[in-house]
Amino acid sequence: MARKMDFKDQSVEELKALYHDLSKKIYEMKTEISMTRKIDKPSLLRQAKRDRARALTFLKQKGKTS
Repeated sequence: MARKMDFKDQSVEELKALYHDLSKKIYEMKTEISMTRKIDKPSLLRQAKRDRARALTFLKQKGKTS
């Protein structure tokens, strides 16, 4: 799990890239679940969703200040 300070120090471009990568990762995990009906570590999906939400939160905060 990424920490709050990890997101705070990143630029807007890095946050956008991270958000895109996490969205892609979540999509792949959901596809794997739908195909095989199981996933090795279900907690990774939840963690990826939370990290994506954190990245989006910091993107919005930096957008308001810029």
